[in-house]
Amino acid sequence: MEITLTSDQEIYLSRLAAQAGRSTTEVVHEALAEWVGRQTTLAELRTSLDAAEASIARGDGIEITPEGLGSLAEDVKRRGRERAMKRSKPL
Repeated sequence: MEITLTSDQEIYLSRLAAQAGRSTTEVVHEALAEWVGRQTTLAELRTSLDAAEASIARGDGIEITPEGLGSLAEDVKRRGRERAMKRSKPL
């Protein structure tokens, strides 16, 4: 595959590679890997948001009000501590 860059992009890529002590090919490969990783993260986030919206549509959601934030935070902390305790117990 051949990719054509503008002259400004070539200069920028060369500078990045020189600063990193790497070849331009290595820099491009790493940039592509980062992009793929971000796309994967975005897909996972979208899936999670879809699941949350479906949960709310089913009536499974909870309303979070300024007054209820304290108790919600305490509940999250409590559940986190319980999970941590379960993980730290030997089998």
